[in-house]
Amino acid sequence: MDKPVFTGSFTQQEPIPEAAIEAAIGVMRSGRLHRYNLAEGEVGEVALMEQEFAALTGAKYCLAVASGGYAMSCALRALGVGPGDKVLSNGFTLAPVPGAIASVGAEPVFVETTEALTIDLDDLAGQIGESGARVLLLSHMRGHICDMDRLMQICDGAGVAVIEDCAHTMGAAWDGLPSGRHGVIGCYSTQTYKHINSGEGGLLTSDDDEVMARAVLLSGSYMLYPRHTARPPVETFEKVKWTTPNVSGRMDHLRAAILRVQLADLPRQVARWNALYKIVEDGLRNTAGLQVIERAPKESIVGSSIQFLLPGASPETIGQVLRGCATRGVELKWFGAKEPVAFTSRYDSWRYARPRSLPRTDAILAGLLDMRLPLTFSTGDAAQIAGIIRDEVGQAHHQAVDRAG
Repeated sequence: MDKPVFTGSFTQQEPIPEAAIEAAIGVMRSGRLHRYNLAEGEVGEVALMEQEFAALTGAKYCLAVASGGYAMSCALRALGVGPGDKVLSNGFTLAPVPGAIASVGAEPVFVETTEALTIDLDDLAGQIGESGARVLLLSHMRGHICDMDRLMQICDGAGVAVIEDCAHTMGAAWDGLPSGRHGVIGCYSTQTYKHINSGEGGLLTSDDDEVMARAVLLSGSYMLYPRHTARPPVETFEKVKWTTPNVSGRMDHLRAAILRVQLADLPRQVARWNALYKIVEDGLRNTAGLQVIERAPKESIVGSSIQFLLPGASPETIGQVLRGCATRGVELKWFGAKEPVAFTSRYDSWRYARPRSLPRTDAILAGLLDMRLPLTFSTGDAAQIAGIIRDEVGQAHHQAVDRAG
């Protein structure tokens, strides 16, 4: 009997909503795409997007920029990070995070990872003392949020400023407080595979007047910062405008128009992602050789991807699982591969950073598999995918046990 095969796409996103398309057409018809090219009395799509995102997250201020990576590098510059400074970050993250640190001439200092796929807080405390770093660029990698109460206690006690990389947690929360609202700055992405889609784009939030004034100037406001509406008082800019460079990375009205409609629909989309996530998670539980990543009770997630571990599995067994699932239409990423593949790389791939051995992270990544859950999937698709993974992992695990004899 032939095994069932999934025929959907793991990279196909939903279409842009019709209302967003109409808004984008309106911008194009106006010809005024640049954020500061406004008609008399017009606020503009970008400023409105910033107001709406600030309201959604509860932040005082918001800045829309060209990408999530730009948001992170802008945040680092706004905190005064520069050449030779050390910046702490997760050993388990994606390349744009250490890339943002390297882009300002700073040095990434990687911190160990837990089985919950979050930053190891004990190792963080040790690395703060050992490195002398005064900034943490915290990656909520693949949507996993650590104990933010304890993390902030550690960082506040040591005088470490926290920037949150929320590329995978827009719409998520820790103990009811939205992701990005614990640290000094929250950074978000609106790239196609994130939670609202403008192809590329990013957002930066903060309650700190001077930090946000620097970020606005850095983004390329020239002296047009009064046109921002989700900004600090104008007098704050007077304090920093002479010493803050223009490192242009603005968002345009076209992308903001596409995003505003999607932002209004984000809570419904989060519920849809979480429904798919739960079906796959429940379908994988109690599979021989497979460990589900348990989520903390205080964590409100956005299940746009799912991760699981094959503890102790050999590279041969994992390769068998990857091939078996791929043959049946299920695309999995493996973070234990020696060579980077597509978007998937690991800390020892980033050789511009000073090497540090992370044995606990290595052990976790060796058996870590990852899968996207696009909203083009139905609940039936999610159940079928879980069944395929369960079959292939179970078969590979039993064969490994038999070989071990």
